[in-house]
Amino acid sequence: MPVPRKIIIDTDPGQDDAVAILLALGSSELDILGITAVAGNVPLKLTENNARKICELAGRPDIKVYSGAIRPLMRELVTAEEVHGKTGLNGPDLPEPTMKLQEQHAVDYLVETLMREEAGTITLCPLGPLTNVALALIREPRIAPRIKEIVLMGGGFFEGGNVTPSAEFNIYVDPHAADVVFRSGVPIVMMPLDVTHKALTTTKRIDAFRKLGTKVGLATAQMLEFFERYDEGKYGTDGGPLHDPCVIAYLIKPELFQGRHCNVTVETSSELTMGMTVVDWWGVTKRPKNATFMRDIDHDGFFALLVERLGRL
Repeated sequence: MPVPRKIIIDTDPGQDDAVAILLALGSSELDILGITAVAGNVPLKLTENNARKICELAGRPDIKVYSGAIRPLMRELVTAEEVHGKTGLNGPDLPEPTMKLQEQHAVDYLVETLMREEAGTITLCPLGPLTNVALALIREPRIAPRIKEIVLMGGGFFEGGNVTPSAEFNIYVDPHAADVVFRSGVPIVMMPLDVTHKALTTTKRIDAFRKLGTKVGLATAQMLEFFERYDEGKYGTDGGPLHDPCVIAYLIKPELFQGRHCNVTVETSSELTMGMTVVDWWGVTKRPKNATFMRDIDHDGFFALLVERLGRL
């Protein structure tokens, strides 16, 4: 059996973050070294709490959760309670976690772990704003060549934005952090709205989680029913986009996705397009290729993987 891939999940749960964490916990191909929380969908006090709630829901209180950046590098924090609810995990009634939050700051944990572990063995999986990752790269630039890969959910191009006409939420919340990460030289795979808007939580797909007949299956169905109502109203679709689990699914079954290696630059100076990921899809500039921008997904295969793996928990 292959050695599990070492990952660190950086997250701002968020119902879709929660499903991504559950997918990772249900997949033996992955070795979760730790989970780092960042402010994003809701403030930090809630995201660090929600990450632990999900670990306990999955019966994994052994996973270490670290609290990180309380706000973006240069801008005021923008949150998304209108999407995720006041707790960030509205839907199921999950008990308060009993597992402890680690005392070490998430940024210190990232730097220490990446400097300690063998170079090229750890993949970072950011599911929210990139503040923690950028701070780690700023604090200790020597970690950049030691990171195997950064696989992140964020951005959009052909699909436009979801929080402004041009910007996706995770990048918009901290565009300066995203700029640091995309300029870092670390290999990047990005799951933008162009992919996630093709992964819709239809009624039939949510029922498949409920039919698992488990605590995890029921909680997932309840989370997604709450989460999808915002985007259904916004886009007029049957179901909402399931963004963050695409990151974890890619690590397990990369063949579910198709994209192109190209240059991606983050806009940080114009208020009109702040946080836009400018993607040189057609290679019309001389800017170096720095990210694999995914554009298509086998959505049926993606949801089949989700149901199968959450069924293990």
